[in-house]
Amino acid sequence: MKLSDFDYYLPKELIAQYPAKKRDESRMMVLDRKRKTIRHKSFKEIPAFLKKGDTIVLNNSRVIPARIICKRETGGKAEIFLLKKIKNNLYEALLRPASKLFLGRKLICEEGKVIAEVVENREVGRLIKFADTVNIEKDLNKIGQVPLPPYIKRRPTIEDEEKYQTVYAKNNGSTASPTAGLHFTREILEKIKDRGVEPSFVTLHVSYGTFAPVKRDRVEEHKMHKESYLLPKNTQDSIKKAKKRKRRILAVGTSTTRVLENNAQSMLGEEDDAREIKDSTDLFIYPGYKFRIVDALLTNFHLPKSTLLMLVSAFAERDFILKAYKEAISRGYRFYSYGDCMLIL
Repeated sequence: MKLSDFDYYLPKELIAQYPAKKRDESRMMVLDRKRKTIRHKSFKEIPAFLKKGDTIVLNNSRVIPARIICKRETGGKAEIFLLKKIKNNLYEALLRPASKLFLGRKLICEEGKVIAEVVENREVGRLIKFADTVNIEKDLNKIGQVPLPPYIKRRPTIEDEEKYQTVYAKNNGSTASPTAGLHFTREILEKIKDRGVEPSFVTLHVSYGTFAPVKRDRVEEHKMHKESYLLPKNTQDSIKKAKKRKRRILAVGTSTTRVLENNAQSMLGEEDDAREIKDSTDLFIYPGYKFRIVDALLTNFHLPKSTLLMLVSAFAERDFILKAYKEAISRGYRFYSYGDCMLIL
């Protein structure tokens, strides 16, 4: 497959620059894979698409203030974008301007109270070590910013600190939001429970593996970067139970989908001795992939040529997805992180 097979044109004015006033008032395009039909609903209606015994799985990773504006030793501006914690005060990160921040260079954060030193070159970005702080994680709320994606052309606000986080976010670690979950409110989750559907959770820390651009013309040659995840025992038990009863698994987001599919073999096995799984995944899902766990998917609208669009195209056929995207554009849907969503059944 060619990278150009996953391209489409999006008018810039459809890229959502701000969150919806109310999370659950986003529009929701509903795709039926078997009938090849497209319906237009409100996200508030999602409980009606769930039946007793179904399982809905959400990613409860919490976004950290991963963007740090700082200065170089020469006084010039610089930026640290945290990707992955290696250990206390040691992180993989993207740096700007990368050409001037080579080994040994130091960055000055929070008026000199925190110093970051470049200690190693990595396949992606640099390895940096923070000094003059016991634990940089505790300082991030003071010196870090909400890591809004680059297509949002504004500085983050106080509103983003709440709206770029899911209402069920729990475990710190993501440097980009698992955006399919941004539409949920606590009231919607309660209505889902009232239908006999108990939400289950996984944790995948969204990072470079999810948003890295595909640079190969042949899709199959792209290599995903690993992202860490946690798959609790009770979530595995819920999925096994639902599968045995031939009920559906609805994955909220591509990150949740990757965790579940990465562990399909163990969850579909006969053994009942499931244990919490803490691991990392570089699973790359593109057309031709056979889904074993996920039966329905809630997802936002994704960037052209992205691995996320490829995953959705694998789930519902590329031509059908691109047709749906074309219709969404014609109807003025809002795209990307703060945009509307798509429910694929």
